[in-house]
Amino acid sequence: MYKVRPFQGPGPAAAALPACMYRLPCLYRAAAPEEVDPSLQALESRQEEILKRLYELKSAVDGLSKMIQTPDADLDVTNIIQTGDCSPLTANGADLDLMLGNDYGALKDIVINANPSLPPLSLLVLHSLLCERYKILSAVHTHSSVKSVPEDLLKCFGEQTKKQPRHEYQLGFTLIWKDVPKPQMKFSIQTMCPIEGEGNIARFLFSLFGQKYSAVTSTLMDSWVDTALFQLKEGSSKERGAVLRAMNAALGKTAWLVGNELSVADVVVWCVLQQTGSANAAPANVQKWMKSCENLAPFSSVKKLLK
Repeated sequence: MYKVRPFQGPGPAAAALPACMYRLPCLYRAAAPEEVDPSLQALESRQEEILKRLYELKSAVDGLSKMIQTPDADLDVTNIIQTGDCSPLTANGADLDLMLGNDYGALKDIVINANPSLPPLSLLVLHSLLCERYKILSAVHTHSSVKSVPEDLLKCFGEQTKKQPRHEYQLGFTLIWKDVPKPQMKFSIQTMCPIEGEGNIARFLFSLFGQKYSAVTSTLMDSWVDTALFQLKEGSSKERGAVLRAMNAALGKTAWLVGNELSVADVVVWCVLQQTGSANAAPANVQKWMKSCENLAPFSSVKKLLK
């Protein structure tokens, strides 16, 4: 290496560089203004446009919300149910192929396991109602887990005097008395998980009538079904009294619990009242409604099982 003299001058001119070295451009010049990528500029412009549109939409929604009156939380939704919202049970049935699957000509068979110590009365009522709509091949069997079943439960579907070939029926309905904690249902034995609980099965069976309801009406039906099974059936005496008062108020406005047509809510609630013995203490409107139910053959036939 070679020596260089110390540089102490005021500027580059004071430094005498050796002639044997080559020159390089100065790297410490003033920085030029940074150029912005055009794609970045386009992205920023697009973001600003989106934020502007979102702000305009927010302003429009805020304006509309001030024009619409917020409904009262205590509004009785039974007052807004339209009479034509429910179609009668005598209407055409559902598309069974759509609901139960297309089995290429095989009979669609609904299989229900139930404990004879707690017979699901609502399912028996719905079976009778379905028999008025479809040609149903009904059968009752006893599982080996059950030692004995009362004679009336073995004949809960009545006697089918006119036996026809299996392919002439629209639907199969098989009830198996079995030692299970809660009712179970399958309609595709090989592939599906069971539907459990009397309320869930009742909802499914009622859907086979093919009726269409609004969201409000469907919610009310579900509410009455849950109220019957969790408060009337399993609740305290105070809870049962509150439910009976609510029923009395609802039945003072309409002939049935939900609107002016029979629904799954009426079936489940009536059956629970019969099983719990709460029917005797029911108010006037509830008593009148119960008589309307019992005037229908499916209810009166099931009531005989309780005697």
